[in-house]
Amino acid sequence: MTPPNVAALASLVCLALGFAPHANAAQHSPQQIRVEYVPPKNPAHQAIYDEIKQAQALERIQELLSPLRLPRPLLVKLTGCDGESNAWYDEDTITVCYEFLADILKNATEQTLPTGTTRRDTIIGPLVDVFLHESGHAVFDLLKIPLFGREEDAADQFSAYIMLHFGKEDARRLIEGAAYQYKADQQKWQGSTATTKFANVHGTPAQRFYNVLCIAYGADQTLFADVVKKGYLPEDRADGCDGEYEQVAYAFKTLIGPHLDEALASKVLKTWMREVDTPQRRPPNR
Repeated sequence: MTPPNVAALASLVCLALGFAPHANAAQHSPQQIRVEYVPPKNPAHQAIYDEIKQAQALERIQELLSPLRLPRPLLVKLTGCDGESNAWYDEDTITVCYEFLADILKNATEQTLPTGTTRRDTIIGPLVDVFLHESGHAVFDLLKIPLFGREEDAADQFSAYIMLHFGKEDARRLIEGAAYQYKADQQKWQGSTATTKFANVHGTPAQRFYNVLCIAYGADQTLFADVVKKGYLPEDRADGCDGEYEQVAYAFKTLIGPHLDEALASKVLKTWMREVDTPQRRPPNR
């Protein structure tokens, strides 16, 4: 019998991503984005493999990435990682471990949070986020996108920006679900006393938590107003978040936009964000 949490993972992913493959997406460069479900070596992951494959979750990720005009094929795969909970991009391949999906299920909240974020949101959000984050790395590499700052931060911004184009209701669920995972990671991160943890190429879980909430609040201060009202995002950071969103939106439009099939992108994503021609300058810190 399939564990209920695993069945929920597959079905909720499809609901969150609005799984309904578009004919045009399937016809667009069919070999450009390839997917692979590698059978797990660990029997404990068999249920995850069965449900995710049956739900065609990777095919939906394939559809989301289909508007990109890439110079060579990109492989997106799920596989077992010998006990390592991780995800990465390397050599034209995005790899997400079954162990990572198992941890998402383990870390999900049991009760609805004060923001209205549900258990299913805390499953869907981090799952979609990890695929889009690694897709960011792939896009930067394949399209030779120039970056200022750390690539991991840019990949976080890439993921958040895409999630904000799912439509308002889905965007809120995905963003707040992803933020919850960073909050959960922070609790484990604080248990380590090693100062070398600050040398990690990723930002601290707390920084990633605030960053994803900031870009979301900057995108729509009405939709995400409660993250400030409830104290999740400090007001002094929130004051500059519209500028932070506009910087990301302008960078995406300028650097990645020319590599998109716009007609196909409009069918794959529910674009509702405002256009950004020139980002406003962020006010100085005081």
